[in-house]
Amino acid sequence: MVSTIIGIVVLIVLAGAVFLALMVVKAFATDIIAEEITLSGLPPAFDGFRILLITDIHRRRLPQAKLSHLKGNVDAVFLGGDMSEKGNPLTRLIANMAFAASLAPVYAVHGNHDYKAGITLVDNVLRGYGIDLLQDENRVLRRGSDQLALTGVDFPRTGGTKAYAPLPGLPADLFRIILVHDPLWLSTQDTVPADLILAGHTHGGQVVLPLLGRRHVEPFYREYSAGTYFIPRTEGAEPSVPLLISRGYGTSHLPLRWGSPAELHVLTLRRSAESTR
Repeated sequence: MVSTIIGIVVLIVLAGAVFLALMVVKAFATDIIAEEITLSGLPPAFDGFRILLITDIHRRRLPQAKLSHLKGNVDAVFLGGDMSEKGNPLTRLIANMAFAASLAPVYAVHGNHDYKAGITLVDNVLRGYGIDLLQDENRVLRRGSDQLALTGVDFPRTGGTKAYAPLPGLPADLFRIILVHDPLWLSTQDTVPADLILAGHTHGGQVVLPLLGRRHVEPFYREYSAGTYFIPRTEGAEPSVPLLISRGYGTSHLPLRWGSPAELHVLTLRRSAESTR
């Protein structure tokens, strides 16, 4: 009887160790997701505009071998925050930012872990490689005779959901993309002031176990965890605004993933059929 119990315990421990090892392997894998996003009102010249979206790098190294072919094949790189974290070697942040800047013009926003890593140091590295850091600012991107606005929402230095600065103003007819680290920012908005929103932060739950699912404490993240959602601008209004929440590239706290793979995104913007009429 005792030997049977010991055997069962050994099997459980071994199974746990194998599962833990698999979670570590998953944490260092990479899914590169290529997808088209169809947008109502996208300016004609931006049909086919390609974006490399990277969020939540934390302390990982960007996979240069897998991304180098994108040089000259994407129009912009968007960094959705948490480019680093406390304890991340400075050399790793420098290498990642230098590589991102070699692919295309780079636009970035802060995440909560960037502040914990030492925001002045992080910002100096970004700006040293010509990365355009958007702190509650607009940038007008031009292509041919058309233009659109990219708005970067800065993560509040004080944390929380109530300390976000007001969005900078824009002409009402200018197509707008919002890059924000934490999609919970949307809960502070009475309307959706954009035509496309790109976010990260959630890691898709990072470890999503069978039956238990995503164990986010904040109810918002149970509904908006990862993937593409369509948010009405106001109640009942059309068209809805696509919100893409990336599972991110790195991990938070522990290098473990399950049921929520690490991902990078190559996004191609497309005009909707309504826009071409």
